[in-house]
Amino acid sequence: MRRREFLGLAGGAVAWPLVVRAQQTAMPVIGIVGAGSRSGFDDLLTEFRLGLKEFGYVEGQTVAFDYAFAAGRFDQLSQLASDLVRRRVAVIISTGVGSGLAAKSASSNIPHVFLSQDDPVKLGFVESLNRPGGNRTGISLLTAELAAKRVELARQLMPKGALLAYLMNPPAPEASRYLQEIEAITRALKQELIVLKGSNPEQIDVALAEVARRRAGALIISIDGYFFSRREQIITLAARDKIPAIYDRRGYAAAGGLVSYGADLAGAYRQIGAYAARILKGEKPADLPVVQPTKFELVVNLRTAKTIGIEFPAQALALADEVIE
Repeated sequence: MRRREFLGLAGGAVAWPLVVRAQQTAMPVIGIVGAGSRSGFDDLLTEFRLGLKEFGYVEGQTVAFDYAFAAGRFDQLSQLASDLVRRRVAVIISTGVGSGLAAKSASSNIPHVFLSQDDPVKLGFVESLNRPGGNRTGISLLTAELAAKRVELARQLMPKGALLAYLMNPPAPEASRYLQEIEAITRALKQELIVLKGSNPEQIDVALAEVARRRAGALIISIDGYFFSRREQIITLAARDKIPAIYDRRGYAAAGGLVSYGADLAGAYRQIGAYAARILKGEKPADLPVVQPTKFELVVNLRTAKTIGIEFPAQALALADEVIE
């Protein structure tokens, strides 16, 4: 079992030795809470470490981490965040809306750096983007613009008049808003849409089988940390049934997914690492403006395109930031 992915089977005892060692050496501890799995964030955590290192913080030497990943169990996030507060971590990092809301409820004092796929002002994380106020700051992603681009990509890849499928994870707090965005875009385009739900491996199997049964022309995977932790399952099923699938981050395409379009998450996590380091050095979250991404990545996996028999549009290839051959 991955350490602390599942809440409380050992009452948090697994994490205590790390925290005790950190306290014995006066090493600050950063708590990281997320709805997905630890394995789904390994690459991004590498970027987070780079952001910290720029300010002299190295995991295991000058700073320790306390991981609290829910592995798709959104109902566990509040307890996971509360556990981090109880262990008096120096900074909390949240990796999505659900974990951000849990961290917000758990403490109004411990500095909190978030990555939010929804408006952090509307969520009550900050007072404004430029002047956050309180104990929180972080990164705010622009999901509505990204949704429109993914729908555009899907329509380029599928036969005219074909059905478009969308896979969502209902327990995620932001899932309903993402769905509203997709529905508004497809309605304006008069594009027929079917919505499928998957909150565990079995439901994902059923959903992908339904995409194939309905002969959907393409599939869009919702932005969701849990889905990314299940990327091998989703990519394998899509390839098996030759379904063109569009994802939100480069990691899918690197793992064999057909195409991804989204914000530069590597850069976002380096920024989060830099903010965490600046806070450890004494700066206040209230004085660090919320950052929005300026770089977006279109990644195309031509190997997968050949495998499923898709000829990728030349126009899209010309715009790709990375082509995997």
